[in-house]
Amino acid sequence: MANSPRLWANPPGNSPLPLPSKPMFFSASELSEMSFPIMPEAESIDLSGFKEYVGEFILENGKMVKDVINLDNRRPLLIVGELANPYRLCDLMAPDMPIIPVRLEGICRTWADNLDARDIQPGIHHVTLARSPGWWERSFITLLELPDMKKLVSWLDGPNSMTWAPKRLAEGVIRLENDMDIMPPKFEEISWDGIEERVEVDVPAPNGPTLDLSTIMVPINTRSGCYNSRGRVIRCAHYPQTEFHETLFRRGSSFKWNQMLNYL
Repeated sequence: MANSPRLWANPPGNSPLPLPSKPMFFSASELSEMSFPIMPEAESIDLSGFKEYVGEFILENGKMVKDVINLDNRRPLLIVGELANPYRLCDLMAPDMPIIPVRLEGICRTWADNLDARDIQPGIHHVTLARSPGWWERSFITLLELPDMKKLVSWLDGPNSMTWAPKRLAEGVIRLENDMDIMPPKFEEISWDGIEERVEVDVPAPNGPTLDLSTIMVPINTRSGCYNSRGRVIRCAHYPQTEFHETLFRRGSSFKWNQMLNYL
């Protein structure tokens, strides 16, 4: 049942949770669940094919996304953290936008090293990305016009301008996903030899095609990168915000952003 995004939980101490458990359509006045369209059968799709897929999601009122918003001038933005939280989007006066599930492969959601103290002291860590061979997890993507995309990404900066920047990935996989029950590898399924981490289980069979990385903008922390836990990456899937900050975080320990991922 559709309701106001203001009713969505947004506890700042455990940001960005909770995130949606299904595809949703956000507007400032209403948050609507959506039904999946037929999944494309191709191994990969281009930007046009992705827009066509998004446009066929069905809102609770029976309308399709393509009948509610014009997708022609919109571009994909990967939303891995607070920018997928409906309450936060309402705070930011975000435009009407779909929140579409995707699967990340070979890259993981991890905590940025620096703190944002606008809502709570000593602050929260926003979500950035890092290389992680063999890893997979669900995340979200949306379609926005460029001025709106810039506004949302720049909000992550807070008082420290130029901390976050939209980048295009040159590695990893982003693919469409319609299995909302798919789970990432468990902590104990990742080995560590003191030099590198290795996922010891196989990536599940794909449920949807891959997307063109050159068309997708991804917000990346380019000031201090992601947190470095004695050589290991801390995945958001294993350590929620509060647990990470209280049990693992040490100031000044980070991987530099351009060492953890390659970009176009």
